[in-house]
Amino acid sequence: MENRINYLLQQFQSGLLSQDERQELLVLAEANPDLLKAEIVELIDKEDQNPSKLTASSDWPVVLQKIFAVDKGQAPKKLSLIRVMKWLSAAVIVIAASFSMFFYLNRKKEHVYTSDVLPGNNKAILTLADGKKISLSDAITGDIAEQSGISISKTADGQIVYTVAQTDRVDEDRMNTISTPNGGEWQIKLPDGSMVWLNAASSLTYNLNLTSAKQRLVTLQGEAYFEVAKDKAHPFVVSTDKQTVEVLGTHFNINSYPDEKVTKTTLLEGSIRVSHNDTQEAEILKPGEQSIVSSSGISVNEVDTDEFIAWTKGYFMFNNERQESIMRKLSRWYNIEVEYADEAAKNVMYYGTVSRFEKVSKVLRKFEQTGEVRFDIKAHKIIVYKE
Repeated sequence: MENRINYLLQQFQSGLLSQDERQELLVLAEANPDLLKAEIVELIDKEDQNPSKLTASSDWPVVLQKIFAVDKGQAPKKLSLIRVMKWLSAAVIVIAASFSMFFYLNRKKEHVYTSDVLPGNNKAILTLADGKKISLSDAITGDIAEQSGISISKTADGQIVYTVAQTDRVDEDRMNTISTPNGGEWQIKLPDGSMVWLNAASSLTYNLNLTSAKQRLVTLQGEAYFEVAKDKAHPFVVSTDKQTVEVLGTHFNINSYPDEKVTKTTLLEGSIRVSHNDTQEAEILKPGEQSIVSSSGISVNEVDTDEFIAWTKGYFMFNNERQESIMRKLSRWYNIEVEYADEAAKNVMYYGTVSRFEKVSKVLRKFEQTGEVRFDIKAHKIIVYKE
């Protein structure tokens, strides 16, 4: 992410920052203010400042406020506050000179939608071993169930926590499933202490004896981010329809939706072994690598891991991604249908970062700024046109 922020700041300084990139920088400023502040200070420190190079951007007063909304005592020591503020003052002067015209021109281009759709939120169903279903969004904070020596509780921030009270009572055959609908997500702390973030339209099935089983096996459909509790004596295994992932203790993301042609596993920390269920091919991933499992085998690439866990931090990050792929993600999160009036619209590429917690109209407007696509919203259906 540091590289992306640094790139956007350099684009601003050189006068090449696009409208989409400005919006992306605003989202990143909201999500990572300390990191953004550090990057802009480093940029100032490395380069000779030339105010004539600074270019107008209607969003920069907001961005700069987010970055430098700190006490003077917290200002970086390697740069004088005067030098920082001199650079920012030069930027604001140029910004103000063309703010009104820029904003006016962009308002004229804004598309008007006849309806809108709210973003997803915390929604999930917990299915106990006896078949009982509990709506986690409706459950009150505190203990919500107890089974075979394990208590299940819901914290004030909505997290589900399993606590093993009596290990001798844990039943090896007791399985639980947490499933999220379209427009839902949830966070779970498993009986072994591992943390799981479950994305929309996903499910995780696991045995209650994770703390004592020789192999901590869970089954995933959809997408989840894992922070696995370290336990060398009991490997953690994630099974999906296309692959099996074996770990000891690590952080990784798996995207394995039925409507996606491939399964992507992205490693942030530690080491994991990814095995193809059909070909028996296997690859060991290092941090910063991603495996792609398809019908033909496994490929491994280096990736920007931030792109693949952005959803856990409240935003979408698209790296030159096809509109069809993007719309599948929006369909799950906003619980909407997608219809293509023009097949060519599926192939439009988009690069940018947008918040997951905006109404869908605000997200679509960002795509329309490319000038290549247009959208209509009809109830819970989005129609995509190629411009």
